[in-house]
Amino acid sequence: MPGSARDEGPAASAAAEARHPGFAPHTTFARETFWNLPNSVTMLRIAVVPILMCMPLFDGPNGSRFMAWAFIFAALTDILDGWLARRNGGLGITRIGKLLDPLADKLLVSTALIMMLAMGRIPLWGAGMVVVIVGRELAVTGLRGIASTHGHVVAATFPGKIKSVAQSVATAALLFHYETLGLPAHEIGMTLLAIATALTLWSGYLYFSDYFGWRSAD
Repeated sequence: MPGSARDEGPAASAAAEARHPGFAPHTTFARETFWNLPNSVTMLRIAVVPILMCMPLFDGPNGSRFMAWAFIFAALTDILDGWLARRNGGLGITRIGKLLDPLADKLLVSTALIMMLAMGRIPLWGAGMVVVIVGRELAVTGLRGIASTHGHVVAATFPGKIKSVAQSVATAALLFHYETLGLPAHEIGMTLLAIATALTLWSGYLYFSDYFGWRSAD
């Protein structure tokens, strides 16, 4: 159709770039398979999220153990889907997988912490730690999205990986809540949550400083 954006060609793209800095012409990506094995494992991890939302209905010792083991199972599948994606020269790595894998981890931890805060298992003074953890995950996810539009990759840092482990262990301990294997699960979980919060702040600073160049090059 004459005059439509479809037929305006390179001149229109150049004009759009001048009017809207950052505008890029439509890029066609090759279609990829969604339901490969690594992505299926990731979706299985996301499927545990609604189970965790039922936590208030299973507040006793047996229900708490079930929720804790469901969370641990889901957290361990992160190792499995990463291995499946990277085997055979990375044939299982997909664009949607790169999005869903970290999103699944953030959903699991955030859902569990928010539900336990609502149930009173995390005391009111611990709400600040939950806000820091959830807020940092949202901020870094947004930063990665912005960076990717400029071709900048915000790579995972070692403190970030340690942070993820600390968050998962703290969350699992808090999910057990009651004494487990003779250990005070709740007290251990709150201590680890404080450590995870400190690591969360530190790793978040590293991500932002890497992108904005706050740190001097080594």
